[in-house]
Amino acid sequence: MAMAGEVLRHVTKKACTILYPFEKDQVFMPKGFRGKQKFDIEKCTGCGLCARDCPSGAITMVECSKEVTKTGKRPIFDLALCLFCAQCEESCKFDAVVMTEEYELAGFEKSNLIIDIC
Repeated sequence: MAMAGEVLRHVTKKACTILYPFEKDQVFMPKGFRGKQKFDIEKCTGCGLCARDCPSGAITMVECSKEVTKTGKRPIFDLALCLFCAQCEESCKFDAVVMTEEYELAGFEKSNLIIDIC
């Protein structure tokens, strides 16, 4: 009998959940949410601090032309390995790496999870 009273109390209340894929505009992102990285190659100097400080090894430095970065190296981000800890954003002195609020990263190919600018 106690359960019937509990059910009747909740019948008139508004639902706590949303119909996610159909009501994306109602999804609330808390302040400081760490989603997919946004990388700006024009601000990057190729110093490699982001790759050095990445705890999961999701960032690798590869060779590129000196016209792209000062050192001739640029980072490649592998989101399949990323912990989304934002250490790369904190380590970058030039604000080339910024965490966004993008959270939908599912896909059919692993190559879609690699951020390679060049």
